[in-house]
Formats: sequence, structure tokens, C-alpha cells
Amino acid sequence: MGDIRGFMKHGRETPVRRPVPVRIKDWHEVYNDFDAESVRTQASRCMDCGIPFCNNGCPLGNLIPDWNDLVYRDHWREAIERLHATNNFPEFTGRLCPAPCEAACVLGINEDPVTIKQVEVEIVDRAWEEGWITPVVCDDRTGQSVAVVGSGPAGLAAAQQLTRAGHDVVVYERADRIGGLLRYGIPEFKMEKRHLDLRLAQMEAEGTVFKTGVNVGFDMSAAELTGKYDAVVLAGGATQWRDLPIPGRELEGVYQAMEYLPPANRVQQGDLDEHPFSAAGKHVIIIGGGDTGADCLGTAHRHGAASIHQFEILPRPPDQRDDSTPWPTWPLMHRSSSAHEEGGTQVYAINTVEFTGSGGKVEALHTIDVQQSFDGGRMRFDPIEGTKREFKTDLVLLALGFTGPETGGLLDDLGVEITARGNVARDDNWMSTVPGVFVAGDIGRGQSLIVWAIAEGRACAAAVDQYLTGDTLLPAPLVPTAQQLR
Repeated sequence: MGDIRGFMKHGRETPVRRPVPVRIKDWHEVYNDFDAESVRTQASRCMDCGIPFCNNGCPLGNLIPDWNDLVYRDHWREAIERLHATNNFPEFTGRLCPAPCEAACVLGINEDPVTIKQVEVEIVDRAWEEGWITPVVCDDRTGQSVAVVGSGPAGLAAAQQLTRAGHDVVVYERADRIGGLLRYGIPEFKMEKRHLDLRLAQMEAEGTVFKTGVNVGFDMSAAELTGKYDAVVLAGGATQWRDLPIPGRELEGVYQAMEYLPPANRVQQGDLDEHPFSAAGKHVIIIGGGDTGADCLGTAHRHGAASIHQFEILPRPPDQRDDSTPWPTWPLMHRSSSAHEEGGTQVYAINTVEFTGSGGKVEALHTIDVQQSFDGGRMRFDPIEGTKREFKTDLVLLALGFTGPETGGLLDDLGVEITARGNVARDDNWMSTVPGVFVAGDIGRGQSLIVWAIAEGRACAAAVDQYLTGDTLLPAPLVPTAQQLR
């Protein structure tokens, strides 16, 4: 590193968020600009630790010390080249990834870790502004064709890598626009869709073909798909949401998070004039304390909800890293997002037992506090006597995560094997039980992080290239499959 004492001179600093009263009036990203000199200062905190655990903390294997050093030395163009060597879409991960690299930062043992994620996004944003990111066109075509089913981060990463290897790649998406959850799941205030559109334009210029409004397995049969292409990559994600089958679930006003978030994005895209069941003036309860719940929270703030409660069945985590998750593992600790800063009440160790209402509409939610316990290593939640409560509500949003890929349709038509966890089985070469059909991302791993999706897309692309040509020059992160992890 250029400044080996940078971590001793400077504290951790991140961009200032726009004032809450201002930002909840619009849908723009929440952060103010971060000047280049501040970014260089933060990059100087990378301490040349000898063994960069951050590299392994990142599923993509990002060369973090390298581009930190280049930014500190003001070599921004070289930094984006080093960043792109391992990550197709740093503008996505720099905004959406929870940064396991920072949890593994050596400085983080006893100090605030390096602002790796912020340096990453500043590099790629500057590269777009300067015009350094251009199409990478392969003139040596292989004549082989690949279909990618699903246009989330795993599918897009696989498609871009395979196109650059010279294959003819077509990406199929059942929605009307490309992007998967990046398009219709992630709110605009977390990532403005202009970043996605820029990258898609680059991919189209490179030769990737996008086909929207095609629900493969229904609009196109598995036989048509496998007969038309030399290889297929399944990258449809884990979109089967977890439900809450309790009394009153059928009442109007109880929705899944992924029924609530897409219309909000469609309003921003200009498809809708207003949200069909906006939170404006309503008493909102969000069940689920993860990232999707936080997305619902920020969206409800911008709709102008009268009140918002967010429920989590787990106990409140500690403010500092828990002893059960020592460095460099991902720490168990309390986290809050920009949406929590905007308002709302978080309630922990609570379980919803019933919805009630009148006229077919939800009016109240009934709960009981719970105590977490373990029985033979299996987690359970025991009701606490005398803690029943009732909450007034007009709108309930279920943000309970996803159980795996949707069954039926394409998966049944293909005849791929499904694991006990409900995911598509694949071998160490990313191939399903059907020859020539490969699997990448959440559809094979289960609900996970965007960095895992991109890493799997890259690794799967290298396996497909090897399968089609007998060799590959595509770089691939050393990503263990779910089978290897077990």
C-alpha cells in the first residue's frame, strides 16, 4: 500500500445520507456524493495485511487490496480493470451486497473495517462517467448457442461471460423487462435502475440477445429449448415465497412482499400512475426482519404510511459482534438500514398467530412474545404466557424469505432432479441431472446474496464453455456448490 500507516491516521468514513425529510419525498438513492479525495483516504486504510482475508470473505474473490492501492495512487482506470477481472457488475454489488468482505477485513479485528464496498462503487461509478466501460466484443465466434433462463444477477453474469467467450447467447425472461429482482424487487432508493440499464446496453452491444415476456416451460417447452440450443443455463432464482398459513390469512390487506414491491417499481418506470394498494395513510405491519422487510419499510415510508411496525421472530442481536461468530466469519450483530433510520418500530421475539377483520378486510393482527430455544440443535420458539397483544393494521406485508425455485412448468418439463431442500440438483461442474442443462444462482443454492449469484454465474459460464469447446479461458471463482458444502 502507498500509505502503510493510513489505517492509523484515518477513521472509517462513508457518504452522508440525505436528510430523512428530504429523501422520503422522492425515490432517488439515499446517499450524497462522496468526493474523490475522501475515497482515496478511505482506500489508504487498507493495511497491506499480508494475508487479505477480505479476498476469501468475498465469494467473487475480489482483488480488494489491489484496487484499494490503485485508488489511493489515483490510478482509477487501472482500478476498474482490476475490479472487472473478478466482478461483472460492481455497480450492483457496491450498492446491494451486505459486504462479507468487510466482515473479514483484518483491520476489523479491533477497529472499524475498511470501507471496501464504498470504494468499489466509487470506482465503477467513475468508470461509467469517464467512458472507460465499453462493450467487450469477441470476434472469434464458436458457432455454439446457449440459452440462459432468468435475467437476475446469476443469469446476467453467465450470459455476459459466455457471450465474451464467443457463444451465441439468448437470455429469456418471463417479465416484461430484463433484470429479475434487480428490476422489480430492489427499490429505486437502493439502486436506481439507470445503473442496470447501462449494463444491459453494454451486454446488448457485445451480442447478448434478450427476450422478455417468455415464460419458458409454458410459452416454450423444454424440448424446444434443449433442441434449439447447445447448452442451457437455469438461473431463475428462488422465487417461491414463504407464506404464513394462520387464521385470517385470506383477508384483503395481507400481501406478500413481492406483491407489494414490484408495483412500486412499476410506478417509477412509468407503467402505473399509482400503486394499486399503497401504504399511504395506513397502519402497516411488516412480518420479517431481513433485507426484503427493510425494502418494504422504505417503500411504505415513501408512500406516507401512518405508522409502521416491523416484526422479527428472532431475539434482537447484540450491538457488537457476538462471540458465536468470531472474526473473520459473518458476524451476528444488530444491523439497521437507511429505511430504519427513516422511522418505524422494530419488534423482536414476536410471533403472529392470527389476522382478524370485518367485511373481508384485515383490521388487526394478534401476536404472542416468544423465547428462542434449541432442542437437539434444532431451533424453536416457545410462547411466553401472558404476552398476547393486538395491533391495529390496514396493511400487512409478509417478508419471510423464499423457499426455493417455483416447481412445475420448466423444471418438471425438463425432468431435472430436485434436492431435499427444494433446489435444482447440480454436480461439481454445475450441470443438472439432465445433460447440457446447467444451474447457477439461487435456483440451485437457495436464497442467498447477490455476490454468490454473480460468482455462481461466472463459475457456471466457465463450466459451460468447457462443455461446449473442451477448454476454457474464462476465469471462475472457486465457488463451492451446495453439494460440496454439505
